[in-house]
Amino acid sequence: MIDFISHEVKFIALYILYFNSISTDTSASMDEFDLELDEMELVAAAAGYYYYNSITRQPCHSLSPSGSGFMTEVLNGHDDVCREMFRMDKHVFHKLCDTLRQRGMLRDTAGVMIEEQLAIFLNIIGHNERNRVIQERFQHSGETISRHFNNVLKAIKSLSREFLQPPPLSTPPEILRNNRFYPYFKDCIGVIDGMHIPAHVPAKDQSRFRNRKGILSQNVLAACTFDLQFIFVYPGWEGSVADSRVLRAVLDDPDQNFPNIPEGKYYLVDSGYSNIEGFIAPYQGVRYHLHEYRGANQLPRSAKELFNHRHAFLRNAIQRSFDVLKARFPILKLAPQYAFHIQRDIVIAACVIHNHIRREERNDWLFTGVEGRTVEEFPDYDDQPDMQMTTSIQEQIASSLRDSIAAAMWSDFINKWDEW
Repeated sequence: MIDFISHEVKFIALYILYFNSISTDTSASMDEFDLELDEMELVAAAAGYYYYNSITRQPCHSLSPSGSGFMTEVLNGHDDVCREMFRMDKHVFHKLCDTLRQRGMLRDTAGVMIEEQLAIFLNIIGHNERNRVIQERFQHSGETISRHFNNVLKAIKSLSREFLQPPPLSTPPEILRNNRFYPYFKDCIGVIDGMHIPAHVPAKDQSRFRNRKGILSQNVLAACTFDLQFIFVYPGWEGSVADSRVLRAVLDDPDQNFPNIPEGKYYLVDSGYSNIEGFIAPYQGVRYHLHEYRGANQLPRSAKELFNHRHAFLRNAIQRSFDVLKARFPILKLAPQYAFHIQRDIVIAACVIHNHIRREERNDWLFTGVEGRTVEEFPDYDDQPDMQMTTSIQEQIASSLRDSIAAAMWSDFINKWDEW
């Protein structure tokens, strides 16, 4: 249609130029006829230009309080449409809207209800769409889209303290119900790891944000439960910074509000972190990643290998959490063209929504897609522990605990031939 209109306008313009070029050669008897044609040509050209401009440059604005036709199509359509466009089921979407409305974090405006404001935000982070595309989809101006995006981002970020909660201190059900992990990991309360998110930063900052793979990224420290809910998220670190250094900075800064770790409890971490009290890492120099236990040599040959295999299997929970998060919000796979503080806040908001969905819909299609399977993980470029983080007492406590767990599970494995 756009090409057709464009050719129409060009034809009218040529038509006018042609008649203007021959007007000096016409007789006086044609004056009235020329005047009539000039008026018709100008009207036709103006109409063609106005129509062309209106459909290609200016979105129509809907003042209906119920939002655009797009909202009606999604919320009254098939459930799969809502999942695709809003990245969650309808009742989960409405529950989040109700929460934002009841807490006074967002308010309905004359032209855009809270439901549409949230939908705009979810369309952007759930499809990594540009402002122009969202304008056409929701029939609002670019300024309106940007304003509501920022308002919703701020509102959802403010829910982080409520939705990112410390883990229960009781043994997680995922451990308690599995004799491969219980009673050995009965005091484990979660998993910690770093996640690199592509970043868009000014040229002067790019050397600091370039990670060891050569990609500009922000390093995000995250902790999650075995139920795949995020406990703690700390985005914004430069991609060149090692995971262990980020964790040390968080633990050294009380303002970061990292959940207190009760005595005897601990998180699982990978070999990029030191094995210290509260953070149990795998044995160094022993095969660890799950793909290393396949094929002819799949059975563990020592207590350390058995420990590492089960450690890796449990720690895979955070990889599945990252997988679900990035699959739901593809904006986290690319470097969005926003100011860096906005990129950082998007990560927090995505994790809040992730937890909201997990609580409200246990059968969410993305979560069920990772149940009962492991996400493939290969050795990271950040797999050397930061020795500055360790102290002799902390190391001794953690090493003693790790050795006792490994010995207990190896004894049971050898004597009972339990599944490994």
